[in-house]
Amino acid sequence: MSVDVVSFGCRLNAFESEVIRLEAERAGLSDTIVINSCAVTNEAVAQARQSIRRLKRERPGARIVVTGCAAQTQPEMFAAMAEVDRVVGNDDKMRAGAWRSAAMALNRSLTFGLDDSAKIAVADIMTVREMAPHLLAGFQNGLPRVFVQVQNGCDHRCTFCIIPYGRGNSRSVPMGAVVAQVRALAERGHAEIVLTGVDLTSYGADLPGAPKLGQLTKQILRHVPELKRLRISSIDQIEVDRDLLDVIAGDERLMPHLHLSLQSGDDLILKRMKRRHRRADAVKFCAQVRRLRPDIALGADIIAGFPTESEEMFARSQDLVEECGLSFLHVFPYSKRPGTPAARMPQVPGDAIRQRARRLRATGEAALQSRLASETGATRQVLIESASQGRTEHFLPVAIAGRTPGTVRTLVVTGHDGARLTV
Repeated sequence: MSVDVVSFGCRLNAFESEVIRLEAERAGLSDTIVINSCAVTNEAVAQARQSIRRLKRERPGARIVVTGCAAQTQPEMFAAMAEVDRVVGNDDKMRAGAWRSAAMALNRSLTFGLDDSAKIAVADIMTVREMAPHLLAGFQNGLPRVFVQVQNGCDHRCTFCIIPYGRGNSRSVPMGAVVAQVRALAERGHAEIVLTGVDLTSYGADLPGAPKLGQLTKQILRHVPELKRLRISSIDQIEVDRDLLDVIAGDERLMPHLHLSLQSGDDLILKRMKRRHRRADAVKFCAQVRRLRPDIALGADIIAGFPTESEEMFARSQDLVEECGLSFLHVFPYSKRPGTPAARMPQVPGDAIRQRARRLRATGEAALQSRLASETGATRQVLIESASQGRTEHFLPVAIAGRTPGTVRTLVVTGHDGARLTV
């Protein structure tokens, strides 16, 4: 049997999981399940552990390898699981040599067995300074929308975030390699490319000439004319450069949808989070991009119940949804991550965190319903994802039937069913 990769967490993992599958199969692994884990919350780590146990019950003969952010930050915990055969570091998972070593170790373990420490192949990710570009001819799932990794790691140290310790410092893929990857995927028939990274708007700072994300998007759109749609994943709005604003305003192939890392609407909480923007910066940016692209759809990450957050502080986060005109909300109930500065701050009671998260999600759902209702009568370019669903330029889901996946169709919105637009 082939190598199966189960991916948790961010969009970046979707691209990395495809590289993992190819490299693991080339290394000779078979009947192996790779868990590409996430460490952003305690729940994400728990989900990975639960999946490991379930998969081992379902396929008792399969070997299980764990990698990803949680494997990097908590390798001993995964190695101690009887179901786990190997733990691979978060940088090594993208390297062919790591999978050749894993194949040899797993073959030895069938004969001699391994203790927990011998299962671990995790190096110090903070010493990693470069990214090895990977050229994928296509994605196994054949989906019309696929992801391209252009950046990894983060140089910032937000007080709630464990991810820099799972991903390392910021590093970028050279522009030429990114353009080549996008071209290969577009030629393969993938209609929409999503640029991904851990801190996407820090792209290029470590490259010669320090190009920025805006310059990269311009190069892609100029040199890959066959690409139908380009999308960018979550960005830190305080780092958005002039070139990216130009592309947002002037190139229809860059989709009018941005997802912002806002995290809170209260200035004191933002300061305690060690964010680099304030509430007014977020509001100003949203107004600016709406002037440049009036129909743009905006989403955001917001944390509910960060340490020391009062009801008044939380209310400012709720108010930010309307003030910024957000249509998509990704709500994170604060999760205490050991080793982060926020874990040592006075904590909000768990019941209050969960209640605030519910209220914030309700606010986000109301905003989404308003956006769906506003689309009635609009003509949209819909990427057909499957036999039953497509997505507009603004990433709004569309209920469709009898269309060919991978095509982009001009459709008139007739209404919505509460979850998806109808045409």
